[in-house]
Amino acid sequence: MLLTQLSFNSFLFCLGLSGIWLNRRHFLIVLICIELILLSLNLSFILFALQFDDTYGFLYSFFMLTVAAAESAVGLALIILYYKSSGNIEFLNKFSLKS
Repeated sequence: MLLTQLSFNSFLFCLGLSGIWLNRRHFLIVLICIELILLSLNLSFILFALQFDDTYGFLYSFFMLTVAAAESAVGLALIILYYKSSGNIEFLNKFSLKS
């Protein structure tokens, strides 16, 4: 049971990393992939807190979820401001990154 849950968490983590690596043009997709990485880390903290019968994993996971919610709110506000000024949300053209 523990191995299957850890493999699922590692799959979510790798999916988020590959999403960031493959979709560097769209800022919204990058934010979603960062949230996916944070979700997989939170699931790992909760899994180990259940396994070792410890409450610190739950508390740290709750703290990380509040930070992730604030991060996504600030990120979406930045996307809205960037869209109003430039007309699109692709930031590859602005910063001249190579894909």
